[in-house]
Amino acid sequence: MESMTDSTYLILLSLLEPRHGYAIMKGISEMTHDSVTIGPASMYTILKKLEKKGDIRLKEDKDRKKIYVITSKGKDELINEVDRRRMFYEAGRSLLMGNKVDVYDMEEHEN
Repeated sequence: MESMTDSTYLILLSLLEPRHGYAIMKGISEMTHDSVTIGPASMYTILKKLEKKGDIRLKEDKDRKKIYVITSKGKDELINEVDRRRMFYEAGRSLLMGNKVDVYDMEEHEN
């Protein structure tokens, strides 16, 4: 399972509804309670990569605002990433609570 950067993950989450650049940045800031900000240069670089991969598409381009939306391929990638991050969370939480992590059970989550 290929990992995704935090910035890419947050951008895809924000694009579960159509948004333009400023709305993406604002949405990320809101969903992370202002603990994560992504600058325009980084965001537009990531948007171009995601569009080229087919994970997002340009929904409309009007009034100098490009509105992006996640594709079904992008949503599948996002679901896989949520599962991957959940596995890490569960392993960490279990270990911190003094429990043993079952390696074989974790491998099931990967497939």
